Amino acid sequence: MADLGIEAATRTLPLSGVHGGSSVVRLEPAAPAERISLRLAAADIVAMSAALGVDLPTKPKTSTCADGRTALWLGPDEWLVIADDMGEIGTGLTASAAKATVPHSATDVSHRNTAILVSGPGAATAINTGCPQDLSLNAFPVGACSRTIFGKVEIVLLRTAEDAFRVEVWRSFSDYAFGLLAEGARDAAF
Repeated sequence: MADLGIEAATRTLPLSGVHGGSSVVRLEPAAPAERISLRLAAADIVAMSAALGVDLPTKPKTSTCADGRTALWLGPDEWLVIADDMGEIGTGLTASAAKATVPHSATDVSHRNTAILVSGPGAATAINTGCPQDLSLNAFPVGACSRTIFGKVEIVLLRTAEDAFRVEVWRSFSDYAFGLLAEGARDAAF
């Protein structure tokens, strides 16, 4: 076969090189991660949890973490599962889910989503610029997650520490979300 000199395409990260924040809020793009949108029946949660290596949470607004994997409860039969690294082909979340011998739907959404990390004492205030959800520690403790809105876009929000959040957003809306968060960060500093 003739060498056509064609190189493999590389995907540019949606928020590559952006930065923002204020004296009370730090904004940064999260590192690339593997993600699956997972659907399965309640009776099959134990088997799928074993295959994925992380217990799937069964209570609304909760998440669990194990060995670099985080499972977020989005609905009675729906989870977003995130792996900190992309791993090698065939060893990631989709491959792990395929090992479960229960009916399920595991869709790789790694390149659909990206994440913005929001931290600092003004993090909740910055997010509340576009999100009407109560982000007080009593209402939204560490580990809490939800699918909600931020401005005009849908996000999945995870509280990772008392003053830190992970904002999962579709990559096509990431510039908008980052810009609105940057405005909220500036407002939180006043």
